[in-house]
Amino acid sequence: MNRIPTPRWYFGWNIVAAAACLTLLSVGMRLGIGPFFLPMTADPGFSRSELATMVAVGMLCYGLAMPLAGHLVARVGTRFVLLLGTAIVAVSVVWTVLARDALSFGLAFGVLMSIGLAFTSPVAVTPVISHWFTRRRGMALFFLSTGSMAGMAVMTPVLAFAIEAFGWRAALLGYAAVLAAFTIPAALWVMRDKAPEHTDLTPEQIDALRGAPRVPASSLALREVFGTVPFWQIFVGMFACGFSMNLLGTHGMPMLMDHGFDAHSSALGIGLIGFVAIFGTLVLGRLADRLPRRNILAVIYGVRGLGFFALVLVGTHWELYLAATVGGLVWAGSIALSSAILADVYGVRLVGVLYGLAYVGHQLGGTLSSWLGGWAYEVYGTHGIAFGTAGALLLAAAVLSLRLPLRGFSLPGPTVAVGASR
Repeated sequence: MNRIPTPRWYFGWNIVAAAACLTLLSVGMRLGIGPFFLPMTADPGFSRSELATMVAVGMLCYGLAMPLAGHLVARVGTRFVLLLGTAIVAVSVVWTVLARDALSFGLAFGVLMSIGLAFTSPVAVTPVISHWFTRRRGMALFFLSTGSMAGMAVMTPVLAFAIEAFGWRAALLGYAAVLAAFTIPAALWVMRDKAPEHTDLTPEQIDALRGAPRVPASSLALREVFGTVPFWQIFVGMFACGFSMNLLGTHGMPMLMDHGFDAHSSALGIGLIGFVAIFGTLVLGRLADRLPRRNILAVIYGVRGLGFFALVLVGTHWELYLAATVGGLVWAGSIALSSAILADVYGVRLVGVLYGLAYVGHQLGGTLSSWLGGWAYEVYGTHGIAFGTAGALLLAAAVLSLRLPLRGFSLPGPTVAVGASR
């Protein structure tokens, strides 16, 4: 039997590398609002509650733009969506720098920038990666998550330094320039929506597929997916994930500074979570294609939840760095595992739209936590309410994740089994 030659280097890994770097920049800004928070309350002089409300609206717009981004990727391709998102971010940054009143600032920084970042977020590149990978889909999506964690590790301290050295307006303009300089060539020359017929399967796996019956996962309609429990389990888990991530990104530095840490130590503590998560991702990525994904997802949510309780109680530098290190080991992977499970259960045809819709839950959580962090502190003078809520939600998500299907499920009526999740 003729064997299909396997190339030495699979081009799909180039797409993963470019997508991870793009995610570093886009998610790094979305989760790196913390360094901007206090400078923006001083100039142009918004209160914490006002700015937190703008950020919360932005988080909501970010989430609502996700399904649109996934839909556009399916209709017009990854390249167009990335270039459009970059242009929107550039316009929003210029508008933000020039804005002087709360309405203009909220529309620019909160609404328009969030839409642009959604179009350059993981939801825009997850479909192309899912199409290019079958055998190592879990690992590839985990590597994409490495970009998110690197964004927290790199962007938070870099933005904090740039704001201190040049001011928040110059730092924001510099960010837009760097994003455009990377995204434009990556979109034009690296992103390819059309994958090889057999993706990254080995010749032996390709031979085994010949004559095998096809799983009818790709025939599902969206309304059928909405009637299934696993989608809503993923949705609720993403809500808890978004609540915790955006709470830390928006209020983590202010919380630590209110507890007596200086700006550099606070930024380093938050950045350390993302830095450690890079190495945690490499380990979890290898496990994602070998162990039941629901179990890994439950561990991630559970340990992260305990970390939120610990983070709000730290009082010394070594306690801060220890909590950040332990939390960083499991900070990454929930989004990658969720998208991988969605692709396994419902097929790659719908993964972009489903991922975008599930990400709405992520951003609803982020919207609530961004507002709650500012409101609860101003009313009650403590960050414990918001951070304690995050810990409780994550523990609940861990329990819920254990109930995800291990080997697929069946829909009622004529549509039979949906693809298995690991």
